[in-house]
Amino acid sequence: MTGIKVIAFDADDTLWENETFFREAEQQFAELMLKYSPKNETLKVLYDVEIANMPIYGYGIKAFILSLIETANLLSGYQVSARQINELTDLGKEMLDKPVVLLEGVEEVLKKAAVNYKLIVATKGDLLDQERKLRKSGLLKYFHHIEVMSDKTSDAYQILIQHLDVKPNELMMVGNSLKSDVLPVLELGGWGVHIPFHTTWQHEIVTEPITNNKFIELGSVSELPMLLD
Repeated sequence: MTGIKVIAFDADDTLWENETFFREAEQQFAELMLKYSPKNETLKVLYDVEIANMPIYGYGIKAFILSLIETANLLSGYQVSARQINELTDLGKEMLDKPVVLLEGVEEVLKKAAVNYKLIVATKGDLLDQERKLRKSGLLKYFHHIEVMSDKTSDAYQILIQHLDVKPNELMMVGNSLKSDVLPVLELGGWGVHIPFHTTWQHEIVTEPITNNKFIELGSVSELPMLLD
């Protein structure tokens, strides 16, 4: 692992908790839709709508709420009331106002890693929301650069690598998503460190085994300094 110069950290569910709020919101939405659809069907239709909307809206809470509204109209035959639509937008505002809860050990790890490496954030989602969470987190002082991508593809990482003026094998990406954080970086020749979060959006799930010798899986972010030593 010699030669690594930059360590990039995903944000949501790597530095702080995030996905849990989406799962809670989905359950609230399913409860709201019980008049029109059973929970399992509601969640299935919602997922399909989110995937269809992804190329248009991207990722994040605002995109999620727009998909909730569209799903509510579809399931109800456009019978949901203006009041119910307002409940969904209020749900989005509540999500945007959630406190930023750092995962255990994150700040200590960043403090240690910043001594020998350039640290950056490489995340995706809504720009305003990610900037807000970074400000609230108190972690900005550890990072040289913040990159908010519309999607985490190998092309997007290639642009980031060029911007950082490093070679692919000089970059280590740390994140909770195999699909978004690890596989695209491994494809380019970089290092991918996977730290699973206790819940994962089904769109991000990868079932195939990874055999790349630059792939590492850790039990928690607190294990990262031992890997780097």
